[in-house]
Order: sequence, then C-alpha cells, then structure tokens
Amino acid sequence: MSTFDEMDAFEGASLSSRAMAARPMPYLDGLNPAQREAVECLEGPVLMLAGAGTGKTKALTTRIVHLLNTNSARPNEVLAVTFTNKAAREMKNRVGAMMGQAIEGMPWLGTFHSICVKLLRRHAELIAMDDGNGVIEEARPPLHLKSNFTILDTDDQIRLLKQLIQANGIDDKRWPARMLAGIIDDWKNRALTPEKVPTADAGAYNHRGPDLYKQYQRRLLELNAVDFGDLLLHMVTIFQTHPDVLSQYQRWFRFIMVDEYQDTNVAQYLWLRLLASAHHNICCVGDDDQSIYGWRGAEVGNILRFENDFPGAKTVRLEQNYRSTEHILAAASNVIRGNQGRLGKELWTEATGGEKVRLIGHWDGEEEARWIGEEIESMQRGSRGVRPMDLDQMAILVRASHQMRAFEDRFLTIGLPYRVIGGPRFYERMEIRDAMAYFRVVTSPDDDLAFERIVNTPKRGLGNKAQQTIQSVARSNGVSLVEGARLAVESGMIKGKGGAALRTLVEDIRRWGRLAGDGDMTHMELAEIILDESGYTTMWMNDKTPEAPGRLENLKELVKALESFENLQGFLEHVSLVMDNDSQDAEQKVSIMTLHAAKGLEFPAVFLPGWEDGLFPSQRSMDESGLKGLEEERRLAYVGITRAEEVCTISFAGNRRVFGQWQSQLPSRFVDELPEDHVEVLTPPGLYGGGYGAAAPVKSTIDERVAQADGYNSPGWKRMQARSGERGLSQPKESRTQVIDLDAVSAHTLGDRVFHQKFGYGAVVGIEGDKLEIDFEKAGTKKVVARFVTSDSDVPF
Repeated sequence: MSTFDEMDAFEGASLSSRAMAARPMPYLDGLNPAQREAVECLEGPVLMLAGAGTGKTKALTTRIVHLLNTNSARPNEVLAVTFTNKAAREMKNRVGAMMGQAIEGMPWLGTFHSICVKLLRRHAELIAMDDGNGVIEEARPPLHLKSNFTILDTDDQIRLLKQLIQANGIDDKRWPARMLAGIIDDWKNRALTPEKVPTADAGAYNHRGPDLYKQYQRRLLELNAVDFGDLLLHMVTIFQTHPDVLSQYQRWFRFIMVDEYQDTNVAQYLWLRLLASAHHNICCVGDDDQSIYGWRGAEVGNILRFENDFPGAKTVRLEQNYRSTEHILAAASNVIRGNQGRLGKELWTEATGGEKVRLIGHWDGEEEARWIGEEIESMQRGSRGVRPMDLDQMAILVRASHQMRAFEDRFLTIGLPYRVIGGPRFYERMEIRDAMAYFRVVTSPDDDLAFERIVNTPKRGLGNKAQQTIQSVARSNGVSLVEGARLAVESGMIKGKGGAALRTLVEDIRRWGRLAGDGDMTHMELAEIILDESGYTTMWMNDKTPEAPGRLENLKELVKALESFENLQGFLEHVSLVMDNDSQDAEQKVSIMTLHAAKGLEFPAVFLPGWEDGLFPSQRSMDESGLKGLEEERRLAYVGITRAEEVCTISFAGNRRVFGQWQSQLPSRFVDELPEDHVEVLTPPGLYGGGYGAAAPVKSTIDERVAQADGYNSPGWKRMQARSGERGLSQPKESRTQVIDLDAVSAHTLGDRVFHQKFGYGAVVGIEGDKLEIDFEKAGTKKVVARFVTSDSDVPF
C-alpha cells in the first residue's frame, strides 16, 4: 500500500467512526468558562491566548480529548506540535489519563523536528540540488536525498563546515566555522534556501556566506545527510513545490494544534500555515507576553498577526491565574503594559491577599548577594512573616550568567546548598577553567594538568605530536611539562611556527611568575595581563559565535572575584574548596538560573536581582535591536515576575565594580513600571529608592535628590534617569575617590606612539573604553589594557 493509499484508508475509517455516538464528557467540568470555550470551539482557527499560570496545558490536552471523545477526529487525524519531547510526553500522558486508557495511534503528537523527520523519510527523494530555478544542474550529476539519510549533530556540522572553509582558502581563525554555522542556521530558521538568501544578507561571512551555504547544502546531499535546520526547511520546500503532497497532508491532518506558538520561527510558521491553509482548523496556544527567544529565531509577530493570517479567527483569552498572588499579577501586568506590540490581556486570581512584591536597593552586588543569602535562611525558618519554605521552593533568576558568581561564592561561604539550572556553575564554565589553568601554571609551574589545558589554547600550532614530544622530554628528564617544553624548543625538537609560539609561552609564564612576586602590581592587574598577553581574551573577542560575549563577561567577573583575596594563590585555594564542595550533594538546594532558563517553571519564592539599566534591560540587546530588543527585555521581566507563586523580591545595586573600578548604576526602567499599591519598599533610608511614599523636596544636588527620591516613580527619579551620564551617585564613602569616568579612561589618542613591555613599540589605531588597539612594529595589531602601555616619550633610554 502506498503512502497516500494508507492515508486514504485512515480517512475512510475515520468517516465511519464519526457516525458513532459521543461518549460522556466529565472532563469539561473542571474547566473555567474561558478554558471551556477554547476546548469546545473545534471548527475554524482558534487562538488560545494563555497568560502565565492560566492552565493552558490543561486546556490544550482537554481539547485533544474532546476531539477524540466526540468522534470529531481519529487519533491519526490530530497533529499536535510541541517544542520539547518532555512537553509531548506530558501531553500524551495527560490525554491517556483523561480518556481512561493508553492512547494508541497518535503518531503525530510530538516536536516540530520529530514530526518532520517522519514526513521527510517518506518524501526525501523530492529534495534535489538545483540551480535556483527548479532545474537540476547539468554540469554535475543530480543529487537527491534518500530516505535513509542521517542527521548531523552540531559537532558534525562544524566539522563539515571547517572542511569547506579550508577548501575555499579562508582563514578559519578570522572567520570561524561556528560563525558560519550560526549564519546558516539563521537562514534556515527563516526558511531561506541558498537561492533565496536576500541581497541584504549578501555580505554575510565576508561576502562568502551565500556561496558557502550552497556548497554546504550540496555536500550534505552527497553525504545523504541533513542538519536540524533542514528538517523544517526541506518539508517547507516540498510543500511549496509539490502541491499534491501538501493537499494529501491537509486532508490527513484535519485538526492542528500548536503549543507555545509565540516561540515559532519563520520556517515553523510557514510549515503550519501551509498545512492549515485548506481547512483552517488550527488552534494555536501561546502568550505574546512570554516571547523571549528572539535571539534564536523566534518571531513574536507570528502570534500577533494570527487574526490577519486566518480571517474570522476566534481569540479566547485565558486570564484567570492559578499560580500567583494578586500583588504579583498586578506587578507583572503593569510592567508588560509598557509594550506596544502585544495583543493585550489582564491576569487575575480569585485568591486575595498575600505578600506585596518586595523591592530593595543595595550598595553593591556583594551586599545584594549577602542580603539574599540571609533572607533565604530567614525564610527557611519562617521568620520573615511568611510560612517556612524549603530551599527547593526558592529560586534566584538572573539576567546574565555572570551574575551567578557573587551568589555562588556567598552561598559557599555560609554553607547554603544550591544548584545551577540550565548550565554549569560559574567555576565549571570552560572559559573560567581555562583562565584558572593559566593562573595555576603561573603560581605553580609544576602543575602539569594546568599546562596541558592551556598549551594550545588559544591555538599555537601545537598538534598532538608536539604535545607528545613535550611529555616525552619532561618524563625522560624528570621535570615538569613547562620545563620539558623549554628543553624541547631549545633542542630543536619542536620547530617552526609552533616552536616559536611555545617558546613565547614558556617565557611568558616565567615573566608572569616574576610579576606575581615583585609587588609592583595588584593580582587583579596581573590576571588581566595574563589573559590579554596570552591571547586568550583576544580569542573570544574574535570569536563570532553567540556565546562569545557572555564568555567575555564571565572573564571580567572572574577578575572582579579576585578583589576579595590577597593574591592569586589565595583565590586558587578558594576555588579548590568550591569544587570540592560541589561533590557534596544535598536533597534540598536553592535554584539559580537565568530568566531564559526559568520559562515554564514556578517557585513559591523568587528573587530577581540586578534590576539595573544596562544589565536589565540588557544594553547589548537594546543596542542591537532597538525598541524590539527593549520590548523583549520587558517580556523577560514579565516572565521573571510570574514565576513567583507567593513571594517575589526584586533588587538592584547602586554600584558594581567593573575591572576593579566602581561604576554607579541606575535602577532599571522596569522598576519605574511597578505599581505603587502592590509594592513594599525595603530599601534602607538614605539609599536611593528608600523612603517610598514620602515627600521628595527639590534639592540642589543630584546626590540629595537621590537620597530623598520617592522610590522609583518620582519626578526626581525621572530627572536622574535623564541625567544617567552623570557619575558618583550613592557611592560608599570609602570608594568615592576610586570612581572614574569610564568614557574617559584612556589618556591616549589615535596615532600616539607607545611602548609595551612585551610587544615593544607601536601606534594607537583604536580606542575602546580602557582598551587600546595598537599596531605594534614587530607583533602586529593587538588589543591591550591602556594602563599597561606608556607613551614613547616616557620610555627611558
């Protein structure tokens, strides 16, 4: 039986089964009016606009049960799409529990990728390489995908792209394969085949992107392989170019349901629209206010234009919240109201009372971490006016992963168990382990494990053979690997570019070791020198992958962590204890995660630290995406607040240290948007944000206005925001003399001739904050910290 005959047989069977009488429907009794309306509206397009904690999963699974129970559809006629395998399993289990039996024959309930794999296996031969006009290339033999294709993982994809890059004579250090992979993934998320890449993207990857994309797709066909992006892209292409195939699936999938519709990208959107274009029986469940994945291709516009895409669509708003208190919901609703691009809804709850959202300002990030640690311990005992809570009922949600370090250090100090969700702990991250290995080998040159980690990181042209030579020389002479490397170079056993780089590394390790002991610089400055001169910081600055900026922020946070210790050795001992503590498991732990990782989770008590402009909302997000970026940041704030069931605490710091220098912070603009009647301000008097609700007389200086500011919504506060370029606000007394204008760090100007202890003479060709880009006469162009160079005129003869 052919694929289409099989489909028609299912369809014929379903027609006879629909003549059967519907069974009782007790499952409808547990729904509220809005949920029931969404469940019972089976025909035509339906948008279930489901706010946080409104029972959307319950409504979606009940709708599937209703379709089956009323014989409106057979299990194989329902296409139900989720984003994760976990969500798909949960949905299938719930349907089975509500039907009172295991559900058999629901082959089309799963993730986008799992469903498209099945479809593509059936129609793989329809994917062929053409010249962009639908004509098979004559210059080369035609290539077709076969049904037994393999799916490449990310490592395989990068390896294949590296081969193509090298074959095209491209410098893969300047133009890394991961950068090209990100560009191609973006095109595939936008349903762009090589011939459809717009002219606006022609400059991608040094103007070679579109051509390499075509080569990559051809190579995949030669290997009979696809990557994850192809699964959607190929099926969209098949549906667009083979209307007979599309019409058969339109007949088969009589009812389509989509979870988390606000997270769909363009390719997923087109796939769904094509399938639903004939019968329009599509029900999309989502929340435009929780669309927070724009950085990975999600397009909030998909849900915003649903009613335009499907004229006559019925929109059902699920607004009754079963998770949070009225104060938490009011705070979230008031913040998200600041977004213009939204469909609009108002969360409410039948439950009254509860704790107001708590807002507190701190002097700095360390004090913020100390206070939250103490608050968690108090809440465990029930001594904060709320019921006692276990550690696993509390979570800290941060905007950026580098914020976790202060909390991890504090919790380790006081012995408070914690877990990091959605990623490794701070000291377990790759870039932190690499940096720590550099510090270890400088303080202890006999640390062979540390040297093995950094000897070719960044790349120094030292392959396995060279590293084996180093180990052999070290063993035969009974010395450390550092000394073995020196001997190998001096004896000529390692030559060429790799040998020269290895000689430089060995000399640098010795020189850094001397700097660590001469007392002429702080260990923070030494750490910066090590990371800069080793090329490690530059490696991540040149890396074009989406993870690179976060890794650089983590390295800055690592340098900042050194301030609390007398020297590098003391810090390394501290980290060793951190790692040792990690092996001691505990049943209950406080959860620490990013706001992005928290979506879909809920906790009785939630802490939201770091609500400061530039940190949250993220300055990088606003710079790159403008108003669109700001609105996504505001949706992230909404997600954060609505994770809390009973207690939500928002905090900000007046000062944070950046590379050892105090930087004044302004509370987030989202703090301004919190509703006064639903917020309790805990900020001590005298710190801005304190004295909420008190009179705010006009003062002559900004410091005085800050101290008396009416919380976060006063005219004085608005003026402070307008003058955000001014520095020196609310600094601790002992730090005021250290405040600097970060926009005027460098005393150098373009063209200045300077001298660097390692790189020699050069000319300044670029200035970025406290970093100089210098074209050195012998070492080439490098970026170094400004205070590590001197003017040519100051160099003694």
